Amino acid sequence: MFDHLDERESRRDAAAGPADLAASPFRGDRDRIVASPFFARLGGVTQVVSASGSGLLHNRLTHSLKVAQVGRAIAERLVSDPDLARLLDKLGGCDPDVVEAAAVAHDLGHPPFGHLGEQVLDRLARHRFSLPDGFEGNAQSFRIVTTTDTRGPRAAGLDLTAAVRAAMLKYPWTRLSHPAPHPRALPDPPRGAGEPKEAPGTGSSKFSAYVTELDDLFQCRAPFAGRVAEWQQTVEASVMDNADDIAYAIHDLEDFHRIGVLQHAPVSAELGQWESDRAEFAAESELGAYRRRPGQSLEVLRRRLHARDSWIFDDDAFVAAVSRVRAELVDDLLSAPFDGSVAAEQAFGRFSAGWTARLVAGVHVVPDPPTRSGHVLLGREQWHEVQVLKFVHRRFVLLRPDLALYQRGQARLLTSLVEALDQWLADRFEADRLPRRLHDLVELAVEEYGCLAKNRPDTLIGATGDGPEGSAGVLALARGRAVIDFVASLTDGQAASLLEALSGRTGQFWSDAFVL
Repeated sequence: MFDHLDERESRRDAAAGPADLAASPFRGDRDRIVASPFFARLGGVTQVVSASGSGLLHNRLTHSLKVAQVGRAIAERLVSDPDLARLLDKLGGCDPDVVEAAAVAHDLGHPPFGHLGEQVLDRLARHRFSLPDGFEGNAQSFRIVTTTDTRGPRAAGLDLTAAVRAAMLKYPWTRLSHPAPHPRALPDPPRGAGEPKEAPGTGSSKFSAYVTELDDLFQCRAPFAGRVAEWQQTVEASVMDNADDIAYAIHDLEDFHRIGVLQHAPVSAELGQWESDRAEFAAESELGAYRRRPGQSLEVLRRRLHARDSWIFDDDAFVAAVSRVRAELVDDLLSAPFDGSVAAEQAFGRFSAGWTARLVAGVHVVPDPPTRSGHVLLGREQWHEVQVLKFVHRRFVLLRPDLALYQRGQARLLTSLVEALDQWLADRFEADRLPRRLHDLVELAVEEYGCLAKNRPDTLIGATGDGPEGSAGVLALARGRAVIDFVASLTDGQAASLLEALSGRTGQFWSDAFVL
């Protein structure tokens, strides 16, 4: 079907590995990912908060499976439309197997404790270890499938096809250097390419590859050269990205209603008050006087979307989205506390199936998207609805003070664990008793950073303009990356148990050392 099919199927390693059971190379990639211990560990990694053994909350594994389900449904819908065949071919293709494989792999690099762990490890990577790339969950996923997983023919990555690796790149650039000019310098940068307001000068807030994986980035994107811009997602990456948004918007709300965190009264007050007084809110130049008034936070969202996403934002569509979310989430699903009954579970099923079908049905393909969107995007109505659903999640779950208290303890745990492992690495009397996996990661990173220092020294220069000094500087970077790789590959429970052992607070041997 595609004249570049062989390029899409190309793998990095010429050496033949174990034969895949699936006939399709892309289906074989999916099987390789699912068989990886890095995928299995996602069952012990937080989505937002730990399930504490209840088994009722989504974790990174169940989330990944649902993203794969939604992504495949979108891809199959697009390829079944004969009117889209020529456009999809021109843009590089859309294979449901590729989308599904990328979806099950997209969260492999998420560290313990979800997005909080990502923020903590990024701060430690940049400030403690002077790693210019810092840490980013998407880039860590790409590093796993190309480098640190050992199931491929060369014990370096999974040797996935170019199409699947490219479909994992939601943000197909590095933090600081590639491509040139960097997308963060565009007048209206792609989503995620801009620098975080709280850390100016540190490069893009989101990116999908470290400089250590630049060769893999170049190789997997080669079949799409001239089809999509260097900074644009492939069609399959764009499908996966939309599926991730849909799954996140729906299933996290279900989780927090199930455990009683997301309650009817405050959400109803926020949405209802804004609907009643939206003209008054809109007329206010400053919202400070309404800081504690229901509806004020939703008005802040409306103004932010208007300023940031003028390419799609529409006031009437926003009003309609608020009305639909209020009717179907607040007045229906949240109208009664979850009690575990058959009726309550059926309400969950109706909400999830109905919203998933509605959002998937709105996905379409455009030949020339704005820079803040991929070629595959939600319809205008559905886009606004997803923004409101995500607002409810953020406003009434993520910003809760009791969640902040819980997460500060997790941040301290990860910080202490990284510091303890770094001190162990620096102890020359104990170097021969390092966990073998950590030792191997140091050796790998020394080789990587040594090659970069020799062949691409500019990639090791951080935002401050400083780079490593000689072999000692390279070793310091390598040790830092190895510690970050090691900690990022633990489950929530493993991270807590390892710190207990390193702190001398347990009398038992830590037998769950590192199983990957």
